[in-house]
Amino acid sequence: RCNSAALLNPAAHLASAEMNESGALNGTGVPVARIQASDGNSSLELSSQLPVFAINPWDVVLCISGTIIACENAIVVAIIFYTPNLRTPMFVLIGSLATADLLAGVGLILNFVFQYVIQSETISLITVGFLVASFTASVSSLLAITVDRYLSLYNALTYYSEKTVLCIHMMLIVTWGVSLCLGLLPVLGWNCLDDYSSCSIVRPLTKSNLTLLSASFFLVFIIMLHLYIKICKIVCRHAHQIALQQHFLSASHYVATKKGVSTLAIIIGTFGASWLPFAIYCVVGDLDYPSVYTYATLLPATYNSMINPIIYAYRNQEIQRAMWVLFCGCFQSKVSFRSRSPSDV
Repeated sequence: RCNSAALLNPAAHLASAEMNESGALNGTGVPVARIQASDGNSSLELSSQLPVFAINPWDVVLCISGTIIACENAIVVAIIFYTPNLRTPMFVLIGSLATADLLAGVGLILNFVFQYVIQSETISLITVGFLVASFTASVSSLLAITVDRYLSLYNALTYYSEKTVLCIHMMLIVTWGVSLCLGLLPVLGWNCLDDYSSCSIVRPLTKSNLTLLSASFFLVFIIMLHLYIKICKIVCRHAHQIALQQHFLSASHYVATKKGVSTLAIIIGTFGASWLPFAIYCVVGDLDYPSVYTYATLLPATYNSMINPIIYAYRNQEIQRAMWVLFCGCFQSKVSFRSRSPSDV
């Protein structure tokens, strides 16, 4: 039986393996908690038996990352919420992404607090489910944004119709509905608290649960890659059509096309580099592997939530203009802003 329930656990917790059995008494006659080690390896978990001062640096880094993620995305959520002009489908999806990443950052902070300050199996399970739901919603929102960008190019003439708005709302419902269901699975019993052998590299998630999450990510990544390849083809075709109409491909059109394709490559490359190592390790990793491997692959995955607001929000000139209003209290007319459409990459 697992002795704890949480998402992350320092490998240093096993240092107490050199101590005697858990029933040993200290000099004052008070029972001393013991943790029996096996080969110095363990998966990540929260341990309710560690003293508060035994803090793993990896957990501190994750907590700091969570704080940065929460602050970055809180600004985006506030800007979109308080700016009436940012109500188009594109900004609704960006708001969904920022909300998911904001919750993920808060979840990382809460995980640290519940690991070292408030230790409870029930609360830890809720925290795990909260993190799973948040990161799932983040990845799913990225997929929804990709679909929106593809539709804005493929159906440019009908993009701003009510049908598109309905499609966006349906995508949001599915995104958050699926994320909530996946987040509830560990809380409702799909965990390894009663069966240590079924634990994955991220306790208390079971191997089958983590495999399901990894398979879902691979599916999303393949769909996104396919859509971005189609977007690149559409962008290049549009540039070719403009060249035929003007009898030559001007330097500005060439630069714009090259920039668009490069941006798409950066978007999908950043997403893949952030999540693929952790998703692959979730499949091939084993419970007995050193927990440092899990930390080393999980940390880049959290960085994706740190990069998302930079790629999808802060580069957008309408959001930049809203930030001027929010932080400066006025809009400086000398700063030039150009309205962007979802197809602008």
